[in-house]
Amino acid sequence: MTFDVSADAYGRFMGRFSEPLAVAFVDAVGIAPARTALDVGCGPGALTAVLVDVLGVDQVAAADPSAPFVAAVGDRLPGLDVRLAPAEDLPFADDGVDLALAQLVVHFMTDPVAGLREMARVTRPGGRVAANVWDYEGRTGPLTTFWDAVQDLDPAHPGEGLRAGTRKGHLVSLLRAAGLREVTGDRIAVTSRFGSFEEWWEPYTYGVGPAGAHVAALEPAARERLRAHCASLLPAPPFDVDAAAWCAVGVV
Repeated sequence: MTFDVSADAYGRFMGRFSEPLAVAFVDAVGIAPARTALDVGCGPGALTAVLVDVLGVDQVAAADPSAPFVAAVGDRLPGLDVRLAPAEDLPFADDGVDLALAQLVVHFMTDPVAGLREMARVTRPGGRVAANVWDYEGRTGPLTTFWDAVQDLDPAHPGEGLRAGTRKGHLVSLLRAAGLREVTGDRIAVTSRFGSFEEWWEPYTYGVGPAGAHVAALEPAARERLRAHCASLLPAPPFDVDAAAWCAVGVV
């Protein structure tokens, strides 16, 4: 698994879902009364850009463990305080922000509770920590069809459905385990339209995340079998892919 890829590759793979998800996430969490915010695991900046639009670049900071993503979000949002760091070891002072958020990150943290606890540490008392993760238990993640095809051909493959926070109520439990209070959960959804099967398939060949790593590891014949099976599971183009994410927010 890797996110040591270009921002363009990630954007073409997940950006069409993460960009609208960021808007829905901020709407669900609510910015007020926050004046400062930290985007943890910011990637190329889908959520960061929304926060900057609302609060201003001087009031937002970001962190990500991928150097290409840190460079990309810095170029995208000049003047942003963005740092190379994992969620579990944030290089920010205690009690420094009003709101810390993590979009599509918790399920990739080495230690999700430790990462969320770090987010709470850098958030002032009374501030909030919020996170979202795709709903794989409900089979409504944006990659569900891909993982269905993988598991049809290789039933032993775990997919991403066992990752942290992807099951109903688990993200809420993780925030509580990290010491957050008054934790609430919700479900938010987005839709993306694809004009052709190739438009849907090609991003899986860019090596992004677990799905991209799986495709990259396949021999050419196995890759073609997976491609053909994915095509058989999808509607005739153009088609929409609906995706839902679990969202949770708690008070420090």
